Amino acid sequence: MLEVTVGYEVLFGKYAGTEITLADEALLVMRESDILVMLAKY
Repeated sequence: MLEVTVGYEVLFGKYAGTEITLADEALLVMRESDILVMLAKY
């Protein structure tokens, strides 16, 4: 299981996930298997 937290950059496929709006904020919800790579920002 991946643990994605604030500060990570996540790369994913062009058509991965579903875009939703919650409290006027656009969010992208996707499966763990759609994530190609996670990069930690320092």
